[in-house]
Amino acid sequence: MADTDRIILGIDPGTIIMGYGVLKIVEKKPYLETMGVLMLNKFEDHYIRLQHIFERVVQLIDAYHPDELAIEAPFFGKNVQSMLKLGRAQGVAIAAALHRGMPICEYAPLKIKMAITGNGHASKEQVAGMLQRMLHISSENMLPQLDATDGLAAAFCHYLETSRPKFEKSFSSWKDYIAKNPGKVSGI
Repeated sequence: MADTDRIILGIDPGTIIMGYGVLKIVEKKPYLETMGVLMLNKFEDHYIRLQHIFERVVQLIDAYHPDELAIEAPFFGKNVQSMLKLGRAQGVAIAAALHRGMPICEYAPLKIKMAITGNGHASKEQVAGMLQRMLHISSENMLPQLDATDGLAAAFCHYLETSRPKFEKSFSSWKDYIAKNPGKVSGI
């Protein structure tokens, strides 16, 4: 693999359904490795659900050897209890990644939707449709649970955010740029 090749695990945390997607970057181009969901509604005990989240995230890391974790941040809703449970699910997934020594990036749902569709208020269906087109995912490989594509969207958002060229310095004007880069500018 080249220096820019990497694997990104994306997670959409949840206490009923946790979505995940693994994106493989080869020569700066993204490919779907896998996506899926962890169904947690069969467990009544919230703490048992958290245990399963931890175990599944560790299994995904051990199976796909991702270089980074991209995780969706909990959104602020009106139901405080739901937010607390979602925050715990996210924290457990993060703890699993830290347990395996992985760096973590967190993205707000609006940022993920904006990165994928150009609209921060896009529907889950629109996000899934864009990912299907961009990653050339066949209809047969699309899952009915949109949590899977939400996890994949977190990974794709991270790919886009980290693939952009970075500017080492900021400049207040062209004159400032020229003054700080005399060797890069000629004919002035």
